[in-house]
Amino acid sequence: MYPSELTTPIAKDLTDFGFQGLTTSQEVSDMIENQKGTVLLVVNSVCGCAAANARPGAKIAVSQGKKPDQLITVFAGVDRDAVDKAREYLLPYPPSSPAIALFKDGRLVHMLERRHIEGNSAQTIANNLVQAFETYC
Repeated sequence: MYPSELTTPIAKDLTDFGFQGLTTSQEVSDMIENQKGTVLLVVNSVCGCAAANARPGAKIAVSQGKKPDQLITVFAGVDRDAVDKAREYLLPYPPSSPAIALFKDGRLVHMLERRHIEGNSAQTIANNLVQAFETYC
């Protein structure tokens, strides 16, 4: 677990932008299983590629054109129960943080793993997500 002095500002980078921070497994289940429409999930992290690529890419993407009905986030290394539950919905993909996933009617339809995020620009990630939003939202 990371100290809250470190993680609170990192989490606020998304929650201040309109993402709902989930901290329990039940909240994750409620948002993914019981949601009609689309849900964008960001598995947040303290790593540099989350700061430079994942969070900015997600924020750019939801600021353009179509966007998901719900924006949610869980924080790896902080909200263990929520992250563990989210990772169940991300199967068959292995645990990855950061990660960005799009669900439609409770079904995973698009996934960006750390390997897709690390080394790519925020704009490249945003472009990838915008294409997914055009298809599914």
